[in-house]
Amino acid sequence: MQIEKRGGCFIKMNKNRIPKFKSIEEEAKFWDTHSFADYWDEFKPVDIAIELSKPKEETLVLRVNKDIKKKLEQVAKNKGIAVSTLARILLTEKLRTA
Repeated sequence: MQIEKRGGCFIKMNKNRIPKFKSIEEEAKFWDTHSFADYWDEFKPVDIAIELSKPKEETLVLRVNKDIKKKLEQVAKNKGIAVSTLARILLTEKLRTA
Protein backbone atom coordinates (compact mmCIF):
# COMPACT_ATOMS: atom_id res chain seq x y z
CA MET A 1 0.00 0.00 0.00
CA GLN A 2 1.47 3.34 -0.97
CA ILE A 3 0.84 6.67 0.72
CA GLU A 4 0.06 9.71 -1.40
CA LYS A 5 -0.08 13.35 -0.31
CA ARG A 6 -3.18 15.25 -1.45
CA GLY A 7 -4.20 18.67 -0.19
CA GLY A 8 -1.87 18.57 2.80
CA CYS A 9 -3.16 15.14 3.92
CA PHE A 10 -1.74 11.70 3.45
CA ILE A 11 -4.08 9.17 1.90
CA LYS A 12 -3.45 5.43 1.91
CA MET A 13 -3.78 4.09 -1.63
CA ASN A 14 -4.16 0.42 -2.51
CA LYS A 15 -1.50 -0.60 -4.97
CA ASN A 16 -4.03 -2.41 -7.15
CA ARG A 17 -7.54 -0.99 -6.91
CA ILE A 18 -8.97 -2.84 -9.91
CA PRO A 19 -10.60 -6.03 -8.60
CA LYS A 20 -10.13 -9.48 -10.09
CA PHE A 21 -13.22 -10.40 -12.08
CA LYS A 22 -14.86 -13.82 -12.26
CA SER A 23 -16.49 -13.16 -15.63
CA ILE A 24 -16.64 -10.69 -18.51
CA GLU A 25 -20.13 -9.73 -17.37
CA GLU A 26 -18.86 -8.86 -13.88
CA GLU A 27 -16.08 -6.75 -15.39
CA ALA A 28 -18.54 -5.00 -17.73
CA LYS A 29 -20.78 -4.08 -14.78
CA PHE A 30 -17.76 -2.68 -12.93
CA TRP A 31 -16.66 -0.46 -15.83
CA ASP A 32 -20.25 0.68 -16.41
CA THR A 33 -20.11 2.36 -13.00
CA HIS A 34 -16.42 3.36 -12.80
CA SER A 35 -14.22 5.67 -14.87
CA PHE A 36 -11.01 4.52 -16.53
CA ALA A 37 -9.57 7.92 -15.55
CA ASP A 38 -9.69 6.96 -11.87
CA TYR A 39 -7.47 3.92 -12.53
CA TRP A 40 -5.16 5.33 -15.22
CA ASP A 41 -2.02 4.76 -13.14
CA GLU A 42 -2.77 1.02 -12.95
CA PHE A 43 -2.83 0.38 -16.70
CA LYS A 44 0.21 -0.83 -18.59
CA PRO A 45 1.03 0.35 -22.12
CA VAL A 46 0.67 -2.26 -24.87
CA ASP A 47 1.60 -2.36 -28.54
CA ILE A 48 -1.22 -3.02 -30.98
CA ALA A 49 -1.45 -3.27 -34.74
CA ILE A 50 -4.57 -2.17 -36.59
CA GLU A 51 -5.35 -2.96 -40.21
CA LEU A 52 -6.96 0.14 -41.65
CA SER A 53 -7.77 -1.12 -45.12
CA LYS A 54 -11.42 -1.95 -45.67
CA PRO A 55 -11.84 -5.06 -47.83
CA LYS A 56 -15.03 -4.03 -49.63
CA GLU A 57 -15.34 -5.78 -52.92
CA GLU A 58 -18.54 -4.26 -54.27
CA THR A 59 -20.48 -1.01 -54.10
CA LEU A 60 -24.25 -0.80 -53.97
CA VAL A 61 -26.16 2.42 -54.56
CA LEU A 62 -29.44 2.27 -52.70
CA ARG A 63 -32.13 4.92 -52.94
CA VAL A 64 -34.39 5.41 -49.90
CA ASN A 65 -36.97 8.01 -48.96
CA LYS A 66 -36.01 10.93 -46.70
CA ASP A 67 -37.71 9.49 -43.61
CA ILE A 68 -35.73 6.26 -43.80
CA LYS A 69 -32.49 8.17 -44.39
CA LYS A 70 -33.15 10.46 -41.41
CA LYS A 71 -33.92 7.49 -39.16
CA LEU A 72 -30.73 5.71 -40.31
CA GLU A 73 -28.71 8.86 -39.61
CA GLN A 74 -30.26 9.24 -36.16
CA VAL A 75 -29.62 5.63 -35.15
CA ALA A 76 -26.09 5.71 -36.60
CA LYS A 77 -25.29 8.90 -34.69
CA ASN A 78 -26.58 7.37 -31.44
CA LYS A 79 -24.37 4.32 -32.00
CA GLY A 80 -21.36 6.42 -33.02
CA ILE A 81 -20.99 4.79 -36.44
CA ALA A 82 -21.33 5.89 -40.05
CA VAL A 83 -24.70 5.62 -41.80
CA SER A 84 -23.24 3.25 -44.41
CA THR A 85 -21.85 1.01 -41.65
CA LEU A 86 -25.23 0.86 -39.92
CA ALA A 87 -26.99 0.09 -43.22
CA ARG A 88 -24.47 -2.69 -43.94
CA ILE A 89 -24.96 -4.15 -40.43
CA LEU A 90 -28.76 -4.08 -40.69
CA LEU A 91 -28.75 -5.57 -44.17
CA THR A 92 -26.34 -8.34 -43.12
CA GLU A 93 -28.44 -9.19 -40.04
CA LYS A 94 -31.64 -9.30 -42.05
CA LEU A 95 -30.08 -11.55 -44.70
CA ARG A 96 -28.89 -13.98 -42.01
CA THR A 97 -32.45 -14.44 -40.78
CA ALA A 98 -34.03 -14.57 -44.25
